[in-house]
Amino acid sequence: MIRINLLPHREETRKQRKIAFYRLLVMSALMGLAIVLVVGGVIGAQISNQNQRNSFIKAENAKLDEQIKEIATLRQAIDGLKARQQAVEDLQSDRNQPVYLMDELVKQVPEGVYLRSFKQENQRVVLSGYAQSNERVSELLRNLSNNSPWLERPDLIEIRSASVGQGKDSKRVFDFTVNVGIKRPRDKEQAASGKAADVAPKRP
Repeated sequence: MIRINLLPHREETRKQRKIAFYRLLVMSALMGLAIVLVVGGVIGAQISNQNQRNSFIKAENAKLDEQIKEIATLRQAIDGLKARQQAVEDLQSDRNQPVYLMDELVKQVPEGVYLRSFKQENQRVVLSGYAQSNERVSELLRNLSNNSPWLERPDLIEIRSASVGQGKDSKRVFDFTVNVGIKRPRDKEQAASGKAADVAPKRP
């Protein structure tokens, strides 16, 4: 009977398998490292691109902020110019207010009312005078409130009984003080345009 010793062959096979296994491990590690490097490079490139985009956006936002500041400054300058222009226009229109006021008082003061004085402060006028009765004062207030395109919001400040004249010529009257607003031409135009818009028929 022939006996063959297979131990050296088995040992050699084991060594070759170990070597192949180690090679496989090394190759796997190298492949994994390569994959990590490639993925890391791709992610790094994306991060770099995103950072560049963010920097571009920040730079553009800074430019927009500067433009917004310039626009705000221009708007303030425009508003200041408009306010000055409006002040000049108001001064020009206010020069004619005494004419409008005298004309309106002639039209709106009813019979039985005598104006003793009037004083204008800004856009309010204080009227003082005598009336034959309370009804005359009420009529004056209605006229100033409803019939005048230049006068508005009359307020009765004071009314009291008084006597005018002496002796037989003495008469009992009512001493009154009325505060009324006077419109500027632009206020009158705005009120007229608002009424026209209310009266205009609505489209279906």
